[in-house]
Amino acid sequence: MKLHDLKPSPGARTRPTRKGQGIGSGLGKTAGRGHKGQKSRSGGGVRPGFEGGQMPLQRRMPKRGFYNPFSKEIIAINISQLNRFENGDVVTPETLLAARVIKKTADGVKILGKGNLEKSLTVKAQAFSKSAEEKIAAAGGKTEVI
Repeated sequence: MKLHDLKPSPGARTRPTRKGQGIGSGLGKTAGRGHKGQKSRSGGGVRPGFEGGQMPLQRRMPKRGFYNPFSKEIIAINISQLNRFENGDVVTPETLLAARVIKKTADGVKILGKGNLEKSLTVKAQAFSKSAEEKIAAAGGKTEVI
């Protein structure tokens, strides 16, 4: 068997229906659109969601929620994730990004106190939890709010 001998199995590929190709095709004249009316015309039909003038479902549903345009996206990381840095390192949002601890800095980084810290680090971030500050100080490090 060669490449030019290959063909799909019978019934796998059907030819497209050619509408409006005469009375013998079964879809001649009106081509399955019926007689007259909006949907029979070229370019006719209604937009998505239109319900014939009835109030559409999308507008009947009550509004929910609230979007705060002034909200800040703070990225939170736990103190245990800082153990990957070396003793005496200065940890900033940029170094966290470079070390792939966080994916983006967004509007700021907050250090949370879950876990333990075994290294003495200088940590610079936009916010710290109380327990995180205590644990960094206990490990011999310093915290600095940017």
